[in-house]
Amino acid sequence: MADRQVLMQQLQYHNSFYLYEESCILNSIHRLKDNFPGAQFLYSMKCNPAGRVLDTVFSQGTGADAASLGEVDAAWKRGVAPDLIYFSAPARTEADLRAAWGRCVIIADSLHELDMIRRIAAEKGETPAVGVRINPDFTFAADEGVAGKFGIDEAALWSADLSGLDIVGIHVHAKSQELSADVLAHYYENMFSLIERVQQHLGVTLRFANFGSGLGIPFAPGEEPLDVEGLGKRFQEMHQACAQKWPQLKILIESGRYIVGKSGTYVTRVLDKKVSHGKTFVLLYGTLNGFARPAVGEMVRSLSDRPFPYEPIFTHVQASALLPLTDHTDAETVTLAGNLCTSADIIARDITLPRMEIGDGLALDNAGCYAAVMTPMQFAFLTPPAQLFLTADGRVMEA
Repeated sequence: MADRQVLMQQLQYHNSFYLYEESCILNSIHRLKDNFPGAQFLYSMKCNPAGRVLDTVFSQGTGADAASLGEVDAAWKRGVAPDLIYFSAPARTEADLRAAWGRCVIIADSLHELDMIRRIAAEKGETPAVGVRINPDFTFAADEGVAGKFGIDEAALWSADLSGLDIVGIHVHAKSQELSADVLAHYYENMFSLIERVQQHLGVTLRFANFGSGLGIPFAPGEEPLDVEGLGKRFQEMHQACAQKWPQLKILIESGRYIVGKSGTYVTRVLDKKVSHGKTFVLLYGTLNGFARPAVGEMVRSLSDRPFPYEPIFTHVQASALLPLTDHTDAETVTLAGNLCTSADIIARDITLPRMEIGDGLALDNAGCYAAVMTPMQFAFLTPPAQLFLTADGRVMEA
C-alpha cells in the first residue's frame, strides 16, 4: 500500500482516487525479467490501461497482450513494435481484423477467424504470418482438456484447413491468478510438449509460443507470494532444452496482474456516519461505483461460505486490506457502505477498525489491476475517482 502521508495529502483534493506507484511497477517487471531470461513478457493491457502505467511498462521493453482493437491502437501509438503487439480475443469482427492488419501479430481464436484472415489475405495478395489460440488437451488442474469459449480445440486444429496461411505461433491461456510454482511449472511442461506436437502435426516451424499468464499475486490474508525465483529456475531448464531443438522459437509469457496489481491503492472519503438499530454505518464516497471488487466480495460472502473465484471479477471475499486514514486510535465496529441508492453498495459488515469520522479516509490495497476498468462508474452520474500516478521520484500526476 502507498505511503500514508501521500494518501492523506491527496485526500485533501479528491473524494476518491486511485494511486499507482511507478517504483512498484518497475520492481515487478525487473523481478520477472531477472528470473526468466530468454522469455519475452507481454503486458496484459486490459488489467490497467492508464496512460502513465502503459508508458512505464512499455519503456522496459515489455510487449503488449492486446485483447481488443482499442488496445492494439494504444500500444501502437506508444511506439510498441508490431511484432511485440499480440492481438488475441474471441469473436472479433472482420473490421477489427482489417484495422489491425500490419500493426500487430494476429492470433486466430477460431476456425471462422482463420477463414476471415484467409479471405482478407487473398484480397491483399498476401500469405500472412498468423498465430492460433489453442484449447489444449490439458489445463492447469489436469492433463486432459475441457470445453471452453477460447481458442480451437487441439484435435480440431490437426484437421483444420490452413491453406493460404503461414502458421508461425501458438497461444494458450488456461488460467489467471495462480500462486503455486509447482502448478505453473507443470503447465509449462505441458506447453513445451504442445510446441512439439503442433510442429509435428502441422509440419510448421513455429516462431513463437505464447504461454499465457497465470502469474498470481496474494490477495487474501495468509496467501504466500508466488515463488518467482524457484519457478524461473525450472522454466530456464525447460527453455534451454527447447532452445537446443528450436533456436528460432520465442517464448512469450503474459504478465496478467503481476506487474501492476500491487502498485495500486484506492482511497475514499467518509461522507457520513449514522447509527441504525444499534449498528454504526460509515458511508463512503464511491465504493461499488469506485472500486467494485470489495462490494462484489461482500455480495459473494452473503451467498456462499466457500465461494469459487471468478477471475477477474471476484478473487476472494477479503481481496483488499482496509487502512483507515484517521488520527483516532480507539476501535469501533462498523458497516462500511457507499453513497449509491442500492443496498448492494456495502464493502464490509460488522468489521472492527480504528474509529473514522466524517472527512477521514479509507485506503484499500491490491487496486492496481482489474479495478477501475471493471467498476461501473457510470452508475448514478456520480463523479468517478481520480486516477493518479506516483513517480519514482515522488511526484503525483494524472495517470
